[in-house]
Amino acid sequence: MNEPGFLDIISFGPTGWGQALLAGALMTLAVAVTGFAVGGVIGVFVAWAKISGGRVLRVLADGYTTILRGIPELLVIYLFYFGGSALVTAIGKYFGAEGFIGLPGFLAGSLAVGVTSGAFHTEVFRGAFRAVSKGELEAAVACGMSPWLRFRRIIAPLTLRHALPGLGNVWQVVLKESALVSVTGVVELLRQAQIGSGSTGLPFDFFLIAGALYLAISTFSGFVLRIGERRLSRGVRRG
Repeated sequence: MNEPGFLDIISFGPTGWGQALLAGALMTLAVAVTGFAVGGVIGVFVAWAKISGGRVLRVLADGYTTILRGIPELLVIYLFYFGGSALVTAIGKYFGAEGFIGLPGFLAGSLAVGVTSGAFHTEVFRGAFRAVSKGELEAAVACGMSPWLRFRRIIAPLTLRHALPGLGNVWQVVLKESALVSVTGVVELLRQAQIGSGSTGLPFDFFLIAGALYLAISTFSGFVLRIGERRLSRGVRRG
């Protein structure tokens, strides 16, 4: 039997791997987007705790960012998957279920990536808020804006403007971290490339294609982020 050529591998025919690789790329995007969104929400609240919270909240927030930035992402994924599965199993036994109940790999992996990236989101948001001119915040208070209106009209857009370049870096990190969730059974892009290389004996071809797809996703997302930066910087004089 002849080995499949490069074009055969990327084809969408009955013997091609194009559809499987595309499905893996979409799964990578789903994990990355979900994890990035979860991390963004966590980052907003933890950054608020560091900036405006009391002593206890600041200590907890500092502990969160220190711990999550200091341990490997893969370890966090393992803790979420096996710890979450143990918790779900215990709850299932309480209600009469038998045997091991595994936490869905996508859920465990996405939450783990989100919690990890939340530590980086926190520092990005905190630094971006510090970059906002105090005069603009004082002017909003002087105009009689309520705290919610001040946040919506002044704090959020200005903070996002300063945060967007840093968020782009966090997104790139999250995109690469998504490859680690394969340990929970999720077949994302890199795992699909491993399956294909094992089935055909052509590891170089499959990993080259996977690298090209990662680069394509990264390049496109960078293009979108640059558009966002330009839109948020309209009317701002550039030095």
